[in-house]
Amino acid sequence: MSDLQERKNGNIATHESVREIKDDGSFVRQSNRFTTPFGDKDGELKAEKGRYRLIWARICPWAHRAVIVRELLGLQDVISLGTVNPVRTPLGWEFSLDEGGLDPVLKIRYLPEIYALTDPAYEGRATVPAVADVRSRKVVNNDYFRLTNYLETSFRPFHREGAPDLYPEDMRKEIDEMNDLLFDEVNNGVYKAGFAASQDAYEKSCQTLFARLDWLEDRLSGRRYLFGGRITDSDIRLYVTLARFDAAYYLVFRTNRNRLADFRHLWDYARDLYQTPGFGSTTDFDAIKRGYQLGNAAENPFQILAKGPDLSAWKLPHHRERL
Repeated sequence: MSDLQERKNGNIATHESVREIKDDGSFVRQSNRFTTPFGDKDGELKAEKGRYRLIWARICPWAHRAVIVRELLGLQDVISLGTVNPVRTPLGWEFSLDEGGLDPVLKIRYLPEIYALTDPAYEGRATVPAVADVRSRKVVNNDYFRLTNYLETSFRPFHREGAPDLYPEDMRKEIDEMNDLLFDEVNNGVYKAGFAASQDAYEKSCQTLFARLDWLEDRLSGRRYLFGGRITDSDIRLYVTLARFDAAYYLVFRTNRNRLADFRHLWDYARDLYQTPGFGSTTDFDAIKRGYQLGNAAENPFQILAKGPDLSAWKLPHHRERL
């Protein structure tokens, strides 16, 4: 029995199921603990081949976008990938998909183990994505908001030949502004609705979410991607939420004014990206459904997995190339 299992009634297990709720019933996302940036300055994390391992869960949109960027930029041989089971346990994310139930590199069964090794005083949830230094076996960064930008900039010397510039220097101000908007009202907006603990907080979150989706629908009516004819970091951030919308958020988070499929342009846009190398190949709809509907984080006492929706339509032809 692992030390973590022996402590299953202690802080780590308890904090794995905690949600941060304000007095008015609104959801507040946990702050990231390990935020040292990647870069060449003193005190920053040096970008090196083979030094880091990215831990992700296929359910998680924050982790998924880092994996998409890793694929698009050709960093698969630079940063290794560890995958936890999409159904989170009371002891946290578990490496039960690996032989022997241990991550083959970090030699841990549950993600909170390496968080505890990194900071024994840490009492928050052990989140993905988490970047671990394989030499020290410690978490060095779990800053999901900036992680893709680090892959796009600090790891540029390792990008494959012909890799897209997802974060062009002359567009960073516009992209950052879009990313802030997407995070607050869409990426995290679905969670604000789904984890709301009052009717008023839920309704306000839904209103904000769908107002922004309506705005995005209009924006994409005349352009292929958010900034025109090229994929940027912002498209990746929007895609991971859209990919989970009908399969999870519509049902589990009650964000049900419309389905994604009811938005003509957003639906075509999402399918266009799904059929782009690096997007669909890393999108696991079964894992997404299971992760949101089952396990200790789901309000589903009988652990019943919904049959729908029909996800085959993601592979149907779209018309984005005409824009």
